[in-house]
Amino acid sequence: AQKKRARHGASTGFVGAEGVPACELAAPRRVPWGHFPLLSQFDPDNTGYISTEKFRSLLQRHGSELDPHKLEVLLALADSNSEGRICYQDFVNLMSNKRSNSFRQAILQGNRRLCSKALLEETGLSLSQRLIRHVAYETLPREIDRKWYYDSYTCCPPPWFMITITIVEVAFFLYNGVVLDRFVLQVSHPLYLKNALLYHPQLRAQAWRYLTYIFMHAGIEHLGLNVVLQLLVGVPLEMVHGAARISFVYIAGVVAGSLAVSVADMTAPVVGSSGGVYALVSAHLANIVMNWSGMKCQFKLLRMAVALICMSFEFGRAVWLRFHPSAYPPCPHPSFMAHLGGVMVGITLGVIILRNYEQRLQDQTLWWIFLSIYVIFVLFAIFWNIFAYSLLDLKLPPPP
Repeated sequence: AQKKRARHGASTGFVGAEGVPACELAAPRRVPWGHFPLLSQFDPDNTGYISTEKFRSLLQRHGSELDPHKLEVLLALADSNSEGRICYQDFVNLMSNKRSNSFRQAILQGNRRLCSKALLEETGLSLSQRLIRHVAYETLPREIDRKWYYDSYTCCPPPWFMITITIVEVAFFLYNGVVLDRFVLQVSHPLYLKNALLYHPQLRAQAWRYLTYIFMHAGIEHLGLNVVLQLLVGVPLEMVHGAARISFVYIAGVVAGSLAVSVADMTAPVVGSSGGVYALVSAHLANIVMNWSGMKCQFKLLRMAVALICMSFEFGRAVWLRFHPSAYPPCPHPSFMAHLGGVMVGITLGVIILRNYEQRLQDQTLWWIFLSIYVIFVLFAIFWNIFAYSLLDLKLPPPP
């Protein structure tokens, strides 16, 4: 990637954008062009702006040294500027992959003037390039974002979070299967609840159980569907949005799921990664619906229907199991409320993250609103677990 940027930026001063200090990226609008010698020639007074005419002439002379898709974005930026000038900060935002909301709007306005062909129409791509293009069309609703992702993605780091969490879940399931000598409906085994990872209402003071229950599954039918969904949906989302954002949605769904059980189904244990999986899948499906005309993934209606059927089947299995006569009375089978907790995280926090590709979440008002609601729910659930169980005088199942 460094060689690619060096090739694109050689002799133009574009290379320096990757090394701009964070303090300068956050600086006021009037910033000198010192990192870009050629651009500084067009702004001798250091106003922080150059005219679009001079900017276009610079692109025409040196545009061959840039990614063709990045050149499109720069031209769109010039076309969209009604004031007839280009701001240094907008230029740095583009070259350092830090695009603001105002910058996105400017690009979208200028993009209508672009006459280049869509990314899907490009030919002669290698297998890895076709895969990256496929992921872009699976997850991003705007052509300018798809081209941006296609040019920027380097597979470093790879989508490690979803792959790692899947491997660990499968490993724990196989281990429990050997220990219990059962792989189908492991949850019906008398020793199943004695595992130190699953959430149990009598052991709710052991805080790690609100998270580690994802490594325990009711059976191979439970694990199989969760693994398929989180690999087919989670890995492409992580390739686009990064491990930090996708892991946040996943873990937030997991924690919301166990807390939802502790509030709404107080006598039941909980197992499985459905809270995190449903958070990712529901966020992705909601993003597709909200950007229906822009999403260009193939057979999107059919695939949405299949995803909803799979989710409904898994949820129906969980509801049936919850009310099926327990194998270890008086403790009921695991709850299904974790699924609903994950869905709520997905259609709130998850959607905001997926709708703001390469955007700063802290600049989004809705992000702070939904994050505040989530924090309030977590605090409420913590106090509920501390006080409500004794105040309601519930008859909880005995500890395993």
